[in-house]
Amino acid sequence: MADDGEQAVRAAIEGELRLLDPVVRASPGLVTRLLDPEFAEIGASGRRWDAVSVLAVTSGGSVNPQSPVEVSSMSGVLLAPGVVHLTYFTDHDGRRAWRSSLWRMTETGWRLYFHQGTFAS
Repeated sequence: MADDGEQAVRAAIEGELRLLDPVVRASPGLVTRLLDPEFAEIGASGRRWDAVSVLAVTSGGSVNPQSPVEVSSMSGVLLAPGVVHLTYFTDHDGRRAWRSSLWRMTETGWRLYFHQGTFAS
């Protein structure tokens, strides 16, 4: 199980980092492949997002490739078969946030099911 757990965490981390890549974020098709159909997010602002609202923002040109998101302290744990929990910090445009994501295995691979961000100092 340890190998399966490590592989699952690695797959979730790879997916999370792809979602933070400005090139991926600008492509609705690539983002859609990484988001679970039941995706939900509570943003650092307190706003609730779903897949449709996230796609509207990311494909609307609001992602600046010249201002990448810096990621630190990313770690993950296998909560149950097919469910991974990630935590990490992001720094972007002077804002630091503590982030938590739940990834689940689907018929089409690992997909982001839930995400929450909280501003941190």
